[in-house]
Amino acid sequence: MKFGTILLLGAACPLLAQHEHMPGMSMPGMNMGEMNTAGMYLMDQVSGTSMNPGSWSMPMQMTHLGSWNLIWMGTAYLVDTQQSGPRGGDKFYSPNWFMVSAEHSVGSKSAFQADLMLSLDPATITDRRYPLLFQTGETAYGRPLVDAQHPHNFIMALGFHYVYRANSGITLDAYFAPVGDPALGPVAYPHRASAAELPQATISHHLQDSTHIADEVATVGLMYRKFKLESSGFHGAEPGENRWIVETGAIDSWSARLWYFPSVNWAAQVSTGRLAHPEGLEAGDQVRTTASLQYSRPMTGGGSWSTSLIWGRTHNTASQHNLNSYLVESVLPIGRNNFVTGRFELADKDELFPPDNATYRVAAYTAGYTRDLPLFRYIESGIGANLTFYAIPPAIRPAYGDHPVGANVFVRFRLRPPSR
Repeated sequence: MKFGTILLLGAACPLLAQHEHMPGMSMPGMNMGEMNTAGMYLMDQVSGTSMNPGSWSMPMQMTHLGSWNLIWMGTAYLVDTQQSGPRGGDKFYSPNWFMVSAEHSVGSKSAFQADLMLSLDPATITDRRYPLLFQTGETAYGRPLVDAQHPHNFIMALGFHYVYRANSGITLDAYFAPVGDPALGPVAYPHRASAAELPQATISHHLQDSTHIADEVATVGLMYRKFKLESSGFHGAEPGENRWIVETGAIDSWSARLWYFPSVNWAAQVSTGRLAHPEGLEAGDQVRTTASLQYSRPMTGGGSWSTSLIWGRTHNTASQHNLNSYLVESVLPIGRNNFVTGRFELADKDELFPPDNATYRVAAYTAGYTRDLPLFRYIESGIGANLTFYAIPPAIRPAYGDHPVGANVFVRFRLRPPSR
């Protein structure tokens, strides 16, 4: 019953993403109704206030309710994971998310938008985890998660935007979210254009984009031409183990991010922030710094070639550890129905053998393929697989084996972008 629910969810909604235009410009072939340029700018917000390149076509559906514009987005996977080695695992599970945004113009220069993003991960990813070799971060049943990825919260986001666009090219943006994404890091992996055909998390997630679900987020932003500057205050603790509830806490953390959009195909950001005691079982605060460059170019046969380069570093104030991570990720459409994916990561890990805090650098090489199956008019359904090989230091090979490998086979559902 749980997976049947997810199949229906996947048939009803698309992957969060970015539509095919520069920030604030209308998308060809889409009926925007009474949406002004401020409303179009709001449609570029992917997770919180983050943005993919404007040339990536958003998988979504848009409807109208009176003078309101409703935008529906989401995705659902059915995944079987198999991993080798003494610490490898296997599991059948379903990561998924769903979002609706309601936008309304306020005069000719302003717009308001409310966002709600939900996930049934707490029900469809049992035991509070799925296998992911060398992944660390957060807890399950009071113990740190190691070689496993946590599910997302039932309420992944609940946020409110207000935007004012002046004739001078200046855009003012205010965002408040009881649950949302502060101005820190690149676009989170579930919503990133280059990760659209990879259902599993990155092992560098907690060094780059794990703040995409934070509490009590307040963000102000200023955009002028190709630059966007933002600052956020938020509650720094990672979500608790009860994934069904909305938690609260004082605004005790901050971040700042600068975006640069040199053209419709590019999006670059640098950001930094201080997170107050983010990990429940780890002492100290974290200072996180990231930089990313994203590229997306529509292809003649349909879809977009999308690539991301990401660096993230976390400094722990208690242990004085600096953990670095590097990621290159790409998806290339071949024709209308084939997608080739790749992901390379280097990530420093100091939680693989708690309470030992020794740091080990792990390399992960992922290659995958997805085949779209044109079964439905408005739904992109596909079947795919990916394989990850790991390169690890000799010191940890007795625990993991000399050549650990992970494999994922999956079915994917999302709505077709308007341009395809």
